[in-house]
Amino acid sequence: MLLDIALQKKHLSHFIFPKISETADEMNLPCYVIGGYVRDIFLERDSKDIDIVTVGSGIELATTFAEKLGKSARLSVFKNFGTAQVKYKDIEVEFVGARRESYTHDSRKPIVEDGTLCDDQNRRDFTINALAICLNKEHFGELIDPFNGMEDLKAGIIRTPLDPDITFSDDPLRMMRAIRFATQLEFSIEKETFAAIERNRKRIEIISKERIIDELNKIVTSSKPSTGFILLDKSKLLPLIFPELNALKGIETIDGRGHKDNFYHTLTVLDNVAKKSNNLWLRWAAILHDIAKPVTKRYDKKSGWTFHNHNFIGYKMIPGIFRRMKLPLNDKMKFVQKMVDLHMRPIVLAEEEVTDSAVRRLLFDAGNDIEELMTLCEADITSKNQEKVKKFLDNFTLVRGKLKEIEEKDRIRNMQPPISGEEIMDIFGLTPCREVGDIKSAIKDAILDGIIPNERDAAFRFMLDFAASKGLKPTK
Repeated sequence: MLLDIALQKKHLSHFIFPKISETADEMNLPCYVIGGYVRDIFLERDSKDIDIVTVGSGIELATTFAEKLGKSARLSVFKNFGTAQVKYKDIEVEFVGARRESYTHDSRKPIVEDGTLCDDQNRRDFTINALAICLNKEHFGELIDPFNGMEDLKAGIIRTPLDPDITFSDDPLRMMRAIRFATQLEFSIEKETFAAIERNRKRIEIISKERIIDELNKIVTSSKPSTGFILLDKSKLLPLIFPELNALKGIETIDGRGHKDNFYHTLTVLDNVAKKSNNLWLRWAAILHDIAKPVTKRYDKKSGWTFHNHNFIGYKMIPGIFRRMKLPLNDKMKFVQKMVDLHMRPIVLAEEEVTDSAVRRLLFDAGNDIEELMTLCEADITSKNQEKVKKFLDNFTLVRGKLKEIEEKDRIRNMQPPISGEEIMDIFGLTPCREVGDIKSAIKDAILDGIIPNERDAAFRFMLDFAASKGLKPTK
């Protein structure tokens, strides 16, 4: 049977499917597992989310099924949507009645009516997601594939079941999903389907930013995210959903001197990071590390193209980008800002002599994020000159060694100065004022510059000498 692969999986499929089958037969309801779970059976991808469609009430089937599972099952009913969910251990099963849908031009929310299995498969986004397997005992395991989805699976093709213009106009989020699936599964988008994305691209404007960023994050977390961004560019969706990234495109040449295409450079950096880290926010830092280059680009006859302060300007741009795209305005954003702000520092170290002072300052500013910063900076070396790449990477190895040596010796990461502001005020009889801040900064700089060790006694003696030079004497 076609379900054999699923039944051999280590999770509860061997128990879940027969139990659903038994319940559906008792209720005399035609019942099918459908969509992504079926697709992933044949792709041999892990999937714990099971979608069940029945010709009848999905809520009633789910309720009876949950009762059969007993107290360990958790039932959630969503009457407004005609759906229900049953959670059992690490398995989630979604139940819905077969339906047909129609749309108005200004909304992706459909008008829903009861329908047949055929109606339900017609409304699916892609042929590979319209596959259904019967769970009723008489036809258990039989595949229903009206759009040759299996052929598309074998060929690695994303194609809509019906007219792609209607599919994408009805629900424009499906354009993002097509690109997301092509990226995740390493499939290609069928020619007419892709052309329809470009024709209908402006319909994306009716989709909420939250829905768009959800799909975009799935692209970003794929094994080769550049694939998705290139498809977004070719379909002309990119300027509509991410204008700042689109602005990186292109090469300008003056006096025969051109700069690199920062869009494709950024995608290479992103792929390089993806090979090393699954951290979504480090990947976003890769996407945004050069985001300010278009606004800082200048040409000088002596020095050529420059992008002065693009790291700092990029740091300032990030809150606005995160706010518009509905990304979180919390510590995740601050992490991305830190990475963008600091991403040039290790590169400068790798180009010049690695001094203890510079390493201490980098450790202090990066704190616990130093490893992620080094990963980003190594990913940023995208030159086609292999000798240059080797030189940089060898220097980064030296920088990493120096970071470890300094950290073990001086304990600089997340350093708190050995003498607090409160102590300074108490020793010199001061209230909160600029002099207190000056003394604290002087102690910190002395430690980072290697003038004194990161120890209280040395810091105390330095503090007294520095204060005396400013005309301050201890009152105690």
